Amino acid sequence: MLTKVIDNDIIHKLKAYIHKGDKFVIISHEMPDGDAIGSSLGWYHYLSSFDKKLIKVVVPNIFPDFLKWMTGANDIVIAEQFPDFARQLIMEADVIFCMDMNAIRRVGKLASTLAASDARKVLIDHHPDPENFCKIEISFPEMCSASELVFRVICALGDVDLIDKAAAECLYAGMMTDTGAFTFNSNNESIYVIISELLKKGIDKDDIYRKVYQVYSLSRVRLMGYVLLDKLKTYPEKRTALFTLSRTELNRFRYKCGDTENFVNLPLSIKGIYFSVFMREEKNFIKISLRSEGTFPCNVFASRFFNGGGHKNASGGEFYGTMEEAVKAFEEGLVLYNPNNFEKS
Repeated sequence: MLTKVIDNDIIHKLKAYIHKGDKFVIISHEMPDGDAIGSSLGWYHYLSSFDKKLIKVVVPNIFPDFLKWMTGANDIVIAEQFPDFARQLIMEADVIFCMDMNAIRRVGKLASTLAASDARKVLIDHHPDPENFCKIEISFPEMCSASELVFRVICALGDVDLIDKAAAECLYAGMMTDTGAFTFNSNNESIYVIISELLKKGIDKDDIYRKVYQVYSLSRVRLMGYVLLDKLKTYPEKRTALFTLSRTELNRFRYKCGDTENFVNLPLSIKGIYFSVFMREEKNFIKISLRSEGTFPCNVFASRFFNGGGHKNASGGEFYGTMEEAVKAFEEGLVLYNPNNFEKS
């Protein structure tokens, strides 16, 4: 049995939104990951059980190929490819569901349009410190993923029977990817209660794992080898590892969105390394991914030095400057936040 976490008042209000609304938009953050896509499509399939005029998933930019097997993925509106259509959908929506995002800025260039829309907005998210931009706020940072929260919301609505196999596959993929295949932030027994319910819907969890983690392009495999051989730098006295990739290096390996997914976790398999940071050069900034083990709060590190945040053991941020400056900020941060001052577990 799942414990009740969502107030009845919120559920009644959400039911009214679903009942009265006829045009729904589901939107998630920039650089959508497995949980953003999984939670959005899981919710999309649930809403599709109702007779509505329009239900669309919108994402700011492209998402990795290894997520495109999900049912409904080919119908997602990618705003960077169809900006006018994406904005029209947002402005004409009755209800907008904001998935896996705690701040309106996280939708990038769509932020001003989302803010200007008169649609009733609903937040379904698990990141700390959500901004107040939605009329209904379903925010539980203790959840492993937004996908877990979507399952709980559907249960609270009394509609678990409306979760079909397609929705279950999406929700499982979201939960799996946001926990590193259930290797972090996944000790709550309720997660496995949910998994058992999703299995009853007919999902093949082994096949989902293979599609996400074991179907790589040759260029991605070569890029991974390059990172491990030539780019990995360790700080043994601080139990830390760092690697960086410039645009030149990414282009050399014909980088596509998603090719570096999960790279940040690789150094954590090294004995004595409890904090891993990956810096990837984007067009106008440096994208920072951080992972940790034990009690070291990488989200605090991300917030303090890289204008970011997230969860204790999995977070991200951004740096506006050169790669050299980003590395310098990181090394200065290690002086103040030394993982050696925290317990492994």
